[in-house]
Amino acid sequence: MNTDNAQKDLHTEAAHNAAADTHEEITPQDQAATHGETSDQPNAEEEAENAPTIEEQLAACQAEVATLKDKYLRQVAEFDNYRKRTLKEKTELILNGGEKVLSALLPILDDFERAQANMEKSDDVATLKEGVDLILDKLQKTLAGQGLQKMEATGKDFDTDFHEAVALIPAPTEAEKNKVIDCVQTGYLLNEKVIRHAKVVVGQ
Repeated sequence: MNTDNAQKDLHTEAAHNAAADTHEEITPQDQAATHGETSDQPNAEEEAENAPTIEEQLAACQAEVATLKDKYLRQVAEFDNYRKRTLKEKTELILNGGEKVLSALLPILDDFERAQANMEKSDDVATLKEGVDLILDKLQKTLAGQGLQKMEATGKDFDTDFHEAVALIPAPTEAEKNKVIDCVQTGYLLNEKVIRHAKVVVGQ
């Protein structure tokens, strides 16, 4: 009899516990988690409201285009001015580039004019020759000061970079083959650049 009552009490307590589990209270943290599922929606709406309109985006693009166009036009104008200035300087250089050399040659021209005048007044050939030699030496030094260098061709190996063969002759000796035997016209370099090839006779 007592056993039956104990079993009934156990069944009754188990039923009460199951009902309590079914009606468990929702905590504030659970409520916050539930509401968090939709918390992003107001933020998205705010971003949409703060986003620039099509008109504002168009105005910004037009302003940027205007800035780039102005910059481009300025650069074009600057380049055009640079081109004109460079062309003018190049033209002046072509027209007046020889001014320095010619100015250096003027004193020698004066010497030649004086020598010519003395030839008409004097028959002293030795004195006149000495004067001409001095003028020639002065001319050579002046040209050398401007970067002109005379080629020494005779006895050198024939080199088409510096020489122009005008004749080929049998070499007097084996050692003189492909050598410059004689120079018909002197060659010159200006600042190490060939401005006139030497015309030479080559042994073969």
